[in-house]
Amino acid sequence: MTDTLASWNDGEARRAILSFVERATSPGDGYIETADRIAVFDNDGTMWIEQPLPVQLDFIFRALARAAQDDTTLADQDPYRAVLTKDLAFFTAVSQQQPEAIRALEEALARTWLGQTPAEFEAQVATYLNDVTSERFGVPYPQLVYRPMLELFALLEAHDFRVFVCSGGGRDFMRVIAESAWGIPRERVIGTAPSYTYEDGVIRRGGTLLGGLALGPGKPEHIFAYAGRMPAFAGGNADVDIEMLESATFALLVVHDDADREFAYTSAAEKSVAAAQKNGWTLVSVKDDWNTVF
Repeated sequence: MTDTLASWNDGEARRAILSFVERATSPGDGYIETADRIAVFDNDGTMWIEQPLPVQLDFIFRALARAAQDDTTLADQDPYRAVLTKDLAFFTAVSQQQPEAIRALEEALARTWLGQTPAEFEAQVATYLNDVTSERFGVPYPQLVYRPMLELFALLEAHDFRVFVCSGGGRDFMRVIAESAWGIPRERVIGTAPSYTYEDGVIRRGGTLLGGLALGPGKPEHIFAYAGRMPAFAGGNADVDIEMLESATFALLVVHDDADREFAYTSAAEKSVAAAQKNGWTLVSVKDDWNTVF
């Protein structure tokens, strides 16, 4: 394993990861049966950038603005009103992934794409991901996935871990890039999702959420409902990841502190850092632990 994690500097975080994988896959204390080797990671801020706005939220805001322009009766309702008026308080609540704000968005999302087939929705997502570029970096967002995390995926999979991504963001949005950007099967994506209906040989998006939000305690709930096991390894970067990290044998928290190569921010991550220090989770400094970011 000493030849892996090439984008990671030789520090405490890298050594902690390698030590855990060694213990988990070697007979003796700390060994984890192959069937129980579940690794789960958050998406925004853990797998790719989430500043100045999480990628999927930008996609949703654009869609809601179009919907309100097409149907003026929506303009006075949140989240449409907040999007059209650029309500800073609402945007802050969303960026901090406050459940009420995220729920309002997800419900609006469900209404916006009600009745569409998966193929129709995914075509819109693919167009957005191909055409829209990061204001700071000038490239499409799938090019802003963190290389060190992809190397971690490869390390875990080489040792018979099954890697999943679990996010409060829309599961179906993430599935579009799961195989091309992360190299994992789309069926290993867990997240907030709409209900579906099947009629006359066609499956279509419904208008309600399926199983609630995958935020906070909703993350381990969704993970168990989907995988039938709790994670052995979990990685996140924000307060809404605390419960998922608590549920894992080994927990990793990404700390964004590199304003030169990425972004430096602490918003909505203060509690998770405190929990990491209290519980002995592994802290990963983007500035100090990663020699390459994207």
